[in-house]
Amino acid sequence: MSRSIVRCLALAFGFSLLLGFSPRVVRSAEDAQQVAKQIDTLLAEELFSALPTEQRASLADDETFLRRVSLDLTGHVPRREEVIAFSLDPDPDKRAKLVDKLLAEPRFGENWGNYWRDVIYYRRTEDRALVASSVTGSYLAEQFNQNTSWAEIAKPFITAEGDVLEDGRTGLIMAQAGLPEETVAEISRIFLGIQIQCAQCHDHPTDRWKREQFHELAAFFPRVAVRPDMSGERRTFLVTVTDSPFNFRANDNNRFRGTPEHYMPDLENPSERGELMQPVFFVTGENLQSGARDAERRGQLAEFLTAPTNPWFAKAYVNRMWSELVGEGFYEPVDDIGPDRECSAPKTLDALAVAFVDSGHDAKWLFRTITATEAYQRESQTRRTPDETPMLANCAQRLRGDQLYNALIAVLGIDERFTMNRGPRGPYGGFGGPRTVFNLTFGYDPSERRDEVAGSIPQALAMMNSPFINQSISAQRYSGLGKLLLDVKDNEAVTIELYLRAVSREPSDGELKTCLAYVAEVGDRNEAFEDILWSLINSTEFLHRR
Repeated sequence: MSRSIVRCLALAFGFSLLLGFSPRVVRSAEDAQQVAKQIDTLLAEELFSALPTEQRASLADDETFLRRVSLDLTGHVPRREEVIAFSLDPDPDKRAKLVDKLLAEPRFGENWGNYWRDVIYYRRTEDRALVASSVTGSYLAEQFNQNTSWAEIAKPFITAEGDVLEDGRTGLIMAQAGLPEETVAEISRIFLGIQIQCAQCHDHPTDRWKREQFHELAAFFPRVAVRPDMSGERRTFLVTVTDSPFNFRANDNNRFRGTPEHYMPDLENPSERGELMQPVFFVTGENLQSGARDAERRGQLAEFLTAPTNPWFAKAYVNRMWSELVGEGFYEPVDDIGPDRECSAPKTLDALAVAFVDSGHDAKWLFRTITATEAYQRESQTRRTPDETPMLANCAQRLRGDQLYNALIAVLGIDERFTMNRGPRGPYGGFGGPRTVFNLTFGYDPSERRDEVAGSIPQALAMMNSPFINQSISAQRYSGLGKLLLDVKDNEAVTIELYLRAVSREPSDGELKTCLAYVAEVGDRNEAFEDILWSLINSTEFLHRR
């Protein structure tokens, strides 16, 4: 690392990177911009120093940036008026100001609440947990909109208890049916990016973690359980805690009550109780004595896990958010990192993680910083091959189910209030109607590598043939397209309007010429523009943010 970069980092991070402690710094938009420049410089030194500058993608144009950052932060496409206004705005700071505006919208919390809801529930052990997923999503949305620190969002998911239909913080434990081994494995995977569950039955095959370390982590959770509750007017589940001694049947597979302690099974004698395990946090070695009450066990685990002295808590979040925004993480996949994994730009990740800790785990500050980097603002290109240099460009991201549905109702001019109570009951609460269908059809595990998330035949059929889309595309008098065709008689203006709505840009000269020629060829204006709109919403550009 050059001396100039060391000095810049020392000034920006209060020497925390160099001296090993993490003082708080003043958080501001200007600070985010400054750190973003330093991150770009570090990234260039680590990855691009031997490459000609022209190999890096150019910065994306305003229309691409607007659609990208709107989808990334709020899960919604910009309105056509916003596209035009942003394109014409001469303010050199308009991109940073746009980010601040989007972070202040309630839709920011809703988007990221949905994202983390999916992270928690996609790898569930208990399918009945889905009844509480909407509660978890709403709780997370509120926390993100209040800009609660990531540490304070994470802790309650470790310490929660209560009714899963009333308290969204119980979601992670409920998703794993309160099983200690499954719950701590998910806590490690989600909040540390470390898949220690591979050490449950044997020492980790590729990492340093031992079987004893996995079961020492599970020893923080034996007194927790999930049980059904039908005492009221509705059926629900309770995350419960039992600290008093009691008799426990070893063959009680439902595990509706916790156990006083956790024992590591004896693989050679499965019928034996096994070895009593002391609660020990595998990352730092911090521990509690056996016999501690549940509140102390889980409370201390939450503190151990989120402490600034544990580098993997900040690294896991920063790496995951970088991957979501830039399209490729420093580690891939985002939930399999750690000291024995290869990082593509370790100095850059370390610097950004330290800055994130210094900010007080401020999620909005991190979004301001990453979206201000050239790495984020570059044009998107196809994903690189394994032997190519990382992060020379942004990468297109396939829209999640919620994002796709938001884009559809905006483009088609649908009032979602009239679709809420139609359709099947779904995993995200109540009668979800078309949104539920799209979440079921187009949703994917956010922790998967993006190069492994591909379209499917059911998805293609849903976009091409679903009654909901076909009815909405119709140019009948009271539809969104029908109103547009009644109000605007010029075919060129209609084509431009549809492109602005669907892909947040005007058509190229070639696209415009093709569309107008098609309208003339078909001879029926309504039918022709129905086909054009159908083609736009089935395009790769619409289905992705690029």
